[in-house]
Amino acid sequence: MNTFGRTFRITTFGESHGRALGVVIDGCPPNIPLTRPTSSRSLTGAARGHRPSLAAQEADTVEILSGVFEGKTTGTP
Repeated sequence: MNTFGRTFRITTFGESHGRALGVVIDGCPPNIPLTRPTSSRSLTGAARGHRPSLAAQEADTVEILSGVFEGKTTGTP
């Protein structure tokens, strides 16, 4: 199961080492200030588990695809 919650639902998708990992957030009210992180510092916790000997190091980035307009949530997933 990859969907959690009832009123505020979070659904994850993707797979490790695939093209992307993502999340759909449904039930978020409109007009909440939200911006993309300016650095990947918040993502470094996941990278700590990587072994330094791995040949391919993956760059973790955040991309908000929908549900945000002019820095605020729109109320859509």
